[in-house]
Amino acid sequence: MKSLSVSFIPDINTRSPVEEVSALLDRSVRNEIAEVPWPSSYSYKPEAAFVLVYNEEAFFLKYYVKENALKAIYRNANDPVYKDSCVEFFISFNGEKEYYNLEFNCMGTCMLGYGQGRSDRKLLPAKTILRIQSDVFIKSSTDGFEGIYWELTLIIPVSVFSYHQHLSLKEQTCRANFYKCGDDLPVPHFLAWNAVEAEQPDFHLPQFFGLLYLE
Repeated sequence: MKSLSVSFIPDINTRSPVEEVSALLDRSVRNEIAEVPWPSSYSYKPEAAFVLVYNEEAFFLKYYVKENALKAIYRNANDPVYKDSCVEFFISFNGEKEYYNLEFNCMGTCMLGYGQGRSDRKLLPAKTILRIQSDVFIKSSTDGFEGIYWELTLIIPVSVFSYHQHLSLKEQTCRANFYKCGDDLPVPHFLAWNAVEAEQPDFHLPQFFGLLYLE
């Protein structure tokens, strides 16, 4: 099981310009999303990484992706963004079985659910999802790479986790996983930060979450 120490950053907040947050995260160590859980059926492996920091107000999360194709059809909260070029952040608090799944396409459209497993997701309302701020950068090729390079920066306020009133993040140990997928891309793919063991593609398996130590 992987673990990650998440730095406490007091110098930014939910009112900070997203561009400023993005630049700050660029100075942090990146964590690769490099596990390929189903290589016999889905062997394609884009390059994907993330940076995560936090403070009392929010998580500050940035993804970095290089892939061969880009798709961004969905524009409305809780659309099935996992069919697009997509990155995901699943997290549970306080050792609970329930977890949040935050899924974003490369334009920042978000699907956000809560529950114990795939079959009992409760989608959060759009007004809650729209509290998340995002900034997108897309480039057709970079550094000799023939494909698409994109970045997604996210400010995720603590209030988004609305099933946890008065949630305090400081010094908490959380369980989480980070993913990259694209179900409807020309070459579908499924990548994870912490390895997932299952016969078929399924990210809704919290027993395979890693640990986040919030400093």
